[in-house]
Amino acid sequence: MFEHVGEELLPEYFSRAWDLLQPGSVFLNHAIAYSATYHRRGPSFTDRYVFPDADLVPIHASLRAAELSGFEVRDVESLREHYALTLHHWVQRLEAHADQARTLTDDTTYRLWRLYMAGAAHGFQNGRLNVYQTLLAKPQQGKSGMPLTRADWYHV
Repeated sequence: MFEHVGEELLPEYFSRAWDLLQPGSVFLNHAIAYSATYHRRGPSFTDRYVFPDADLVPIHASLRAAELSGFEVRDVESLREHYALTLHHWVQRLEAHADQARTLTDDTTYRLWRLYMAGAAHGFQNGRLNVYQTLLAKPQQGKSGMPLTRADWYHV
């Protein structure tokens, strides 16, 4: 749902998350983002036909808003290649069940979602799009309570 928050509302989004967490807690934010080097030339296919209210922002905008809300950025992981593969598999499964999908909706909706997922997979493959998982901590008196290394995270 982060993709529907929009850059303008990021401070409110992270401030509310901050307020809901106990000191010493962590918050995992999962979000699709545009590359900071990608320059849009107007509304995309996805903007017009799939997610008209989406507002993808580059990761630096998310991290800045999170830090300004008080969060400490503990880890950022890119799952770009994973998501390209996921979308590829979703397209294959949709195509394998095309008749059933068309029965549940209609041919236009089927084709729209097939094109959207194939195009999104391409965006993740070429680096225009990314999906990040950002681990944010709400420190308590300067202490995050987090293990010191990633390896330690998996042994707690």
